[in-house]
Amino acid sequence: MQKELSKSKVLLLAVATGIVVANLNYIQPLEPLIATTFGVSKAAVGVVAMLTQLGYACGLLFLVPLGDLFDRNHLIQVMLILAIVALLGAYWAPNLWVFGGASLLIGITSVAPQMIIPFAAYLAGGLRQGAVLGSVMSGLLTGILLSRALSGLIAGITAWQNVYLLAAGMLIVLLAVLHWRLPQDPRGHVAQSYRAVLATLPRLLSGQKHLQGAAINGFALFGVSNVLWSTLAFYLAAQFHLGSTAAGAMGLLGITGILFAPVIGRMVDARSPRLTIGLGIGFSTLAFLVFWLLGQAVWGLIVGIVLLDLGTQFGQVSNQAIVQSLSRESSSRNNSLFMFCYFMGGACGTFAATWAWGSWGWNGVCGVAVGFLIVAVVGHWLWPEPKQLQSQP
Repeated sequence: MQKELSKSKVLLLAVATGIVVANLNYIQPLEPLIATTFGVSKAAVGVVAMLTQLGYACGLLFLVPLGDLFDRNHLIQVMLILAIVALLGAYWAPNLWVFGGASLLIGITSVAPQMIIPFAAYLAGGLRQGAVLGSVMSGLLTGILLSRALSGLIAGITAWQNVYLLAAGMLIVLLAVLHWRLPQDPRGHVAQSYRAVLATLPRLLSGQKHLQGAAINGFALFGVSNVLWSTLAFYLAAQFHLGSTAAGAMGLLGITGILFAPVIGRMVDARSPRLTIGLGIGFSTLAFLVFWLLGQAVWGLIVGIVLLDLGTQFGQVSNQAIVQSLSRESSSRNNSLFMFCYFMGGACGTFAATWAWGSWGWNGVCGVAVGFLIVAVVGHWLWPEPKQLQSQP
């Protein structure tokens, strides 16, 4: 590991990714409350949740590549400022239209984690990328995990809009800390135009089969994850008469994925990302078998959520290690392409699952998951991942 990236700075980067990525998931336990507040259908709120994912995907495609052009230290801070403004817009939204626009902007502006990840990989060097990325991804998953629990808890004791006010406050504190403690980018500015960088994206995707494989796998596995989390609050209310607090508390079960993230990173370094991605697909498949067969009991949901979060983490850490091993010079663009596909999968999973819930209930939701898992399996065989990661030149 390079001197620039001490253990304390790895921890700081992990915490930063967790706080920012949480913005994308606050809405999930709140969907029934938002529908009631604005007097709209659950399907309409599902579309708003999808807009957050779509906004993030657009930010990944058009903003994250800037990390290959400009100082990532400065870019990350600028994105935090824009995200604070978007969160305050969601807090003040008087109707679903304004809230939907703010949600789209929250997605677009919350891309700092995907600038931090290639930044951490660059500073870490090739030999320890899996371990460092595993630590940073632990922070990412912790943010996802705690965001659902925090969102549900706050909505259970006060107005759900206060979730977004608190989120803005946390970003303000984070911005102040990062201004003083974020590592400097040793690359400085790159003499290349933004338009030229965007023009390279199709070539990078078409010319790197391992990036294609990671993108397909990420699309499918994150789609599967969002199939559950976008409909869990509806299912808990219908099946068990539980509210947003319970839906948020269920997110705490993802602690298994957090604990395993560094272990997964070391497995990727020592073994094969193909093996660990296969395990991710296997755990996700097993999770939805449990949801379908045993989801009528709370303990069945608990077991399934643990398995699903473990599968998601296996896939995410493994795919990120593959993507960040491809090129130091284009690491932000490679990450942009991968995460664009990743969150397009999340948006499609959210939309399809919400629609299936309204039409066929829980069986329809599980059926949508099967479709995503088939894509994951097919992609795993048609676009093979590298047997072993190589150090970057």
